[in-house]
Amino acid sequence: MSLVLDNHAQDLLFRSARTANTFTDEPVTDEQVRAIYDLVKYAPTSLNMQPLRVVLVRSEQARERLVEQMADGNKAKTGKAPLVAILAADTNFHDKLPDLFPHAPGIRDWFTGDDAARANTAQFNAALQVGYFILGVRAAGLAAGPMTGFDATGIEKEFFADGEHKVLAVVNIGKPGEGAWFDRNPRLDYDDVVKTA
Repeated sequence: MSLVLDNHAQDLLFRSARTANTFTDEPVTDEQVRAIYDLVKYAPTSLNMQPLRVVLVRSEQARERLVEQMADGNKAKTGKAPLVAILAADTNFHDKLPDLFPHAPGIRDWFTGDDAARANTAQFNAALQVGYFILGVRAAGLAAGPMTGFDATGIEKEFFADGEHKVLAVVNIGKPGEGAWFDRNPRLDYDDVVKTA
């Protein structure tokens, strides 16, 4: 066996992991979300940067504002999910780098002066963290429904008025409900993806 993760964990995190489309009414607690974050924050990124920012949408008013920005096919399930998380990249992530990468004096300055490059770096590393976050949701015994069908500019105006964040995904979170899963679709085989140079 080439993997050290046991079969149950492999199934939980990968083989049986699919996008959930319905959820039960069981709430997702702040303690569960904190446990998820406290696990996934350790996963690797470039220079230990941590550009991911999360807004937990809990209030009815905030939910209504978010649902208005979702694509039609995502409105109903986003309106009903026990918890919705907006995942965004902080384009000023470099302000935290002196604390996160302390052995490199002046590291913050590496990312000043080129806003486009800094934004690309933020989005790449936050996208890594989005994947880790979804795995963390699965590790907590919950289901995730990640979506990209939304008006990103609208969500940024509603939830990140500072203009310094780029929304990457909206994730519905909870216990899977009846009919939560579509049938498993095919995946590419190893030889279709991996080449040796």
